[in-house]
Amino acid sequence: MLEIITFSTLNGVLYGMLLFMMASGLTLIFSMMGVLNFAHASFYMIGAYFGFEISRRIGFWPGFVIAPLLVGAVGALIERYGLRRVHRFGHVAELLFTFGLAFVIEELVNMIWGKLPVDYRVPPLLDFVAFRLFDTTYPAYRMFMLVTAIAMFAFLMIVLKRTRVGLIIQAALTHPNMVAMLGHDVPTIFMLTFGVGAALAGLAGVIAGPALVTQPSMAGLLGPILFVVIVVGGLGSLGGAFVASLLIGLIQTFAVAINVSLADIVGKGPASLLGELGSVPLAQIAPLLPYLLLVLVLIFKPTGLFGNRET
Repeated sequence: MLEIITFSTLNGVLYGMLLFMMASGLTLIFSMMGVLNFAHASFYMIGAYFGFEISRRIGFWPGFVIAPLLVGAVGALIERYGLRRVHRFGHVAELLFTFGLAFVIEELVNMIWGKLPVDYRVPPLLDFVAFRLFDTTYPAYRMFMLVTAIAMFAFLMIVLKRTRVGLIIQAALTHPNMVAMLGHDVPTIFMLTFGVGAALAGLAGVIAGPALVTQPSMAGLLGPILFVVIVVGGLGSLGGAFVASLLIGLIQTFAVAINVSLADIVGKGPASLLGELGSVPLAQIAPLLPYLLLVLVLIFKPTGLFGNRET
């Protein structure tokens, strides 16, 4: 049992931090621009594909650096020449634009790389066992993913809270006209923020690609969970996105690892009130748990765990 708890916690935190790497960029974009970017998970996908393409030509580590920068540049161009033009027509137009953009990116990926998964491999330098515990091994690459995600979170918080750039960004969130009057180019700040948000999602794709399956459907698999994270955490709250990411990661991981049914927990009598659902193993309904959490949060705290009425 201790083995299950230990490794489920590690895997849950890892999955949660991967979610946060994407949710942080989406939260940053929403906080500043008020745009819920439905194509955000697509930046995660193209980050994985860019990383794969660069790694097979010049190596994993150049791809680790270059691919997120390329994704960030794509995001900045999309904001400058697409989203900015749509912005004046309101939030519905923005949602439709990003919704359509997600399909366009997926089809482009299908055309370039095909519909089958690509052979994106773990780099040889990290292809070994990090440690052995309870006769179970844990890959070094997973530890690398975890350390990278934590470092990104620390860097993001330091930039936003301790630097002049972060102060300008935070001021532009709530007082864009005042920031413009002080001589700062607010549209450029918006474009760069959108690009940074896309780059964070791209970085998540680069490091997740070798460990997970790099395929055209990867954006569709994580996209819905991403919106669960930011709604549960509170729209616009970076700290809320962090807590919600870890919470959802741990819930899903433990639900799969501890394969019991409701009847095993409370007994067959009370569980029989739910019919056949009471005997369904928890692992089978694990994908539904984040959405159940979303429904409960919206019922009892519509602003999210760390949101406020304004957001």
